[in-house]
Amino acid sequence: MVTVYFKEDNRVVYEVTPQQLGELDLSKVIWIDLTAPSKEEREAAESLLDTKLLTRQQAEEIETTSKYWESPDDIRININYYIDKGKTYETEPISFILFNRGLMVSYHQQNLTALIDVGRRIKLNPEENTTGSQVFFTILEAVIDYEADMEELLTREITRLSKVITSSTNIDKAILHRINELQEKSTALREDVYDVERVLSSISRSKRFPQYSESRVSLMAKDADSLINHGDISFARLDYLQDTAMGLINIEQNEIVKILSVAAVIFMPPTLIASIYGMNFKVMPELDWVWTMQNGWVVPAGYIFAIFLMVAVTFLTYWFFRYKKWL
Repeated sequence: MVTVYFKEDNRVVYEVTPQQLGELDLSKVIWIDLTAPSKEEREAAESLLDTKLLTRQQAEEIETTSKYWESPDDIRININYYIDKGKTYETEPISFILFNRGLMVSYHQQNLTALIDVGRRIKLNPEENTTGSQVFFTILEAVIDYEADMEELLTREITRLSKVITSSTNIDKAILHRINELQEKSTALREDVYDVERVLSSISRSKRFPQYSESRVSLMAKDADSLINHGDISFARLDYLQDTAMGLINIEQNEIVKILSVAAVIFMPPTLIASIYGMNFKVMPELDWVWTMQNGWVVPAGYIFAIFLMVAVTFLTYWFFRYKKWL
């Protein structure tokens, strides 16, 4: 899809076909937005602008090496756009071309909230964005606002998870997986904010932008820096929650091991007694211990004595553990 923003009559916004692209008067155009363009739309835009647009693969490769570079005819900028997907996230590269004649071209593969908001803002207040560079700064402001919203959403998720961990008596692997997911999202969001901050730093050193943009760039740089600091705090909270969860899991495991150990020790003396009386020695006096009842019944006293002895030592061992407060 191709959307073109004109200066003519203060506002003209519409989608155009590849054939209409070739008929545009570039002197009146301030912004051409290419959203997942078809091959025909891409070729028509390249023919109109007399330049080559980056493919998605090229944009992703360039993202790792350079976000900003200038040529005599234009300025090319790449940033990553963070997209929250619930439990996961996605990063969408956006390429910008700022031409010397005041035209800006943006190129991306997905509909992005920040760019949609800027398009809506231009429709409502067309006099505030009359050049491509002004539109670009408006987009950067919208991206920073969007990233601030994502940071706020991430903070709420961390707070919610913190309450679950502190109130839960059973920490399972699902909580650890959730902490890891939030750590990945926090890292990706901070990296995207770093992208914007690097671009702003390059712009502040450039001689190609008008002086009135200095205050906007300075304010956006402060906002980006505050987001990075906030992201550092969020990541530190996640590290703390991970340590807390691991500590609670270790305590729970230690309690289980403690119970098993105590049970083993409690039943060790009766096991020893049973082992002794289980020996097949010929001389074992308790085998001959019997009680003869008045009615003639013969009760094996040795067997009862052994059972009583095992119960007694079990009780004494349990009492000793309770006395020592090991239970």
